[in-house]
Amino acid sequence: MLSLFCLLIMNMQCNEDDNVVVPCGLEVVIDAVAYQAAESHAIDSAIVNEDCLALIVSGSGCDASTWLMSLIDSGNVAESFPNQRYLKLTLHNNEDCLAVFNKEENFDLTALRIEGVNEVLLNIEGLEESILYSY
Repeated sequence: MLSLFCLLIMNMQCNEDDNVVVPCGLEVVIDAVAYQAAESHAIDSAIVNEDCLALIVSGSGCDASTWLMSLIDSGNVAESFPNQRYLKLTLHNNEDCLAVFNKEENFDLTALRIEGVNEVLLNIEGLEESILYSY
């Protein structure tokens, strides 16, 4: 009985070939009311890597460790080619120091996928150019 139990335990171990999916960052908030109320923050740069969007912002503060960023989608989809979504990045910074820091935050874009298509154009307020998200 003990050998059978040990064999079952060993069989449940993970294989090295198993793919572990790790979320790339914060979830995008899809909320029309929050989008309308949000004040957007300027974005220094944006990079899409698969389902992840890395946004870099700068601002005054003490060390940027307490900054909180949110990416808010309007919930509206412009049915063009490609389809388009509208977003705002908010930054909550309560630091009262005069130094300037940069901070990168990653956002998981999977919630922005549109069924039946494999790409969407992201129009982020505060960013000069739109970003094409292909999936």
